[in-house]
Amino acid sequence: MTPAALAELVRNTAVEVLSSKQLDTSVLPEVVTVERPRNPEHGDYATNLAMQVAKKAGVAPRDLATWLAEALTGKDGIDSAEVAGPGFLNLRLAADAQGQIVREVITRAGEYGHGDRYAGLKVNLEFVSANPTGPIHLGGTRWAAVGDALGRVLAAQGAEVTREYYFNDAGAQIDRFVRSLIAAAKGEPTPEDGYGGDYIADIASAVVEAEPGVLEQPADEQHETFRRIGVGLMFDEIKQSLHEFGTDFDVFFHEDSLHTSGAVTKAVEELKESGHVYFSDGAWWLRSTEFGDDKDRVLIKSDGAPAYIAGDVAYLRDKRNRGFDLCIYMLGADHHGYIARLKAAAAAFGDDPDVVEVLIGQLVNLVRDGKPVRMSKRAGTVVTLEDLVEAVGVDAARYSLIRSSVDSAVDIDLDLISKRTNENPVFYVQYAHARLASLQRNAASLGIERGSVEDADLSLLTHEREGDLIRTLGEFPRVVKSAAQLREPHRVARYLEDVASAYHKFYDACRVLQPGDDQASPLTIARLQLCEATRQVLANGLALLGVSAPEQM
Repeated sequence: MTPAALAELVRNTAVEVLSSKQLDTSVLPEVVTVERPRNPEHGDYATNLAMQVAKKAGVAPRDLATWLAEALTGKDGIDSAEVAGPGFLNLRLAADAQGQIVREVITRAGEYGHGDRYAGLKVNLEFVSANPTGPIHLGGTRWAAVGDALGRVLAAQGAEVTREYYFNDAGAQIDRFVRSLIAAAKGEPTPEDGYGGDYIADIASAVVEAEPGVLEQPADEQHETFRRIGVGLMFDEIKQSLHEFGTDFDVFFHEDSLHTSGAVTKAVEELKESGHVYFSDGAWWLRSTEFGDDKDRVLIKSDGAPAYIAGDVAYLRDKRNRGFDLCIYMLGADHHGYIARLKAAAAAFGDDPDVVEVLIGQLVNLVRDGKPVRMSKRAGTVVTLEDLVEAVGVDAARYSLIRSSVDSAVDIDLDLISKRTNENPVFYVQYAHARLASLQRNAASLGIERGSVEDADLSLLTHEREGDLIRTLGEFPRVVKSAAQLREPHRVARYLEDVASAYHKFYDACRVLQPGDDQASPLTIARLQLCEATRQVLANGLALLGVSAPEQM
């Protein structure tokens, strides 16, 4: 019996109990919460339903819990139900009911853990969106891993996810990049506000090779040539780096298109008509303080040029016009101010501010030999995505960046995540999967056929370690749902480490394959089914993180 099925059974039983006592059943929540207790001696699962609804129903919590315990005892799949404390209900499942979790995992295979929480929801997930002025730095690399994983988790809950990269090809930073390229091509020093690093010289040489006469062109024409070719080359490199990192996008949206298409002007005019924009000191201002911002924001500057936020406003409008129900922005640690202004822009257009969500990611620090790693071989001033992948590989890089909450800064120990030991979290999880795959191969080499899970006697899985592992597998759908709802894919990574731990403890305590040529017993078959279910959950979880599930290590 899965936790979801158990929760439904508890709720249905509560309806029966309240009805029999002529009490109001509407006090019951739509979904009852059942959780694994911290102390396994208290039972397999526990619920505080009686404490949650007793007062509303007009009875004492412990009385309601007692009625529920009596009604649940003897139900199919329930071994025992006991009242604890002021009204907690501790439940133990029958062995055959626990086996249903194994059956569901194997039957649903790659779909196990998926749900429909966001079925029909169109989500625009914008992440990375680094300026095309250099290789992706560590902050962008963190978003490349976390953003892709979040997209996978949301899709696993039924959302229609569009991964989008906002291509910042307008503004002063691009001009600085172009001037840096021209200086490098001419052999001149990097401009004071320009970009350094070997990559600038590489791209400058590529521009000259593509357009041999570029250095003889008039200044304006030369600037445009370096801009057109140089930015394109840099962005192609960024795309390739992301692809090799396992992160691909559905849409690359060009900031410049908002200005050339008139979308910025149109959005500002629409806001003027709404009354949420006013004219003061020669400029047009968005009344963003009306919607929780700390100050009003300039949309059109006194010289008539649009402020940066004008592009953001037009971009949000464009996303909504494309039919997205939810627009998630994944931004860096220095972008806290965007939360209020983007929500204010949504409200000013007449939208619910909650159509906008802004996730802020904190910094990433690399450590080697106990000391910070600060310099890149190629970029010169920052550590890049390529530097991290070169040091530890794609899987270790992605997993390490995903497994911590983005709300906090993270230190990546390059020595640790390069180790092939259980100290290294990604190795620990991947090794568990490889060990399980090897176990199935060994069984086959011994002529042991696992057969259909429907034919296996899973009620034989009564060992304490077997029960721990089964109940851990049963938590996977809830973990994925929570990861999607809270926008926290790190929950999947931490859960996989729990699965690996539960499996290793099971394997140490319970022999799966019998020595010699002994005939495979029904218990052997049941344990092979449990092992296959465990391998499947690890594979499904790693897939949600965009990390491989190796069959040999």
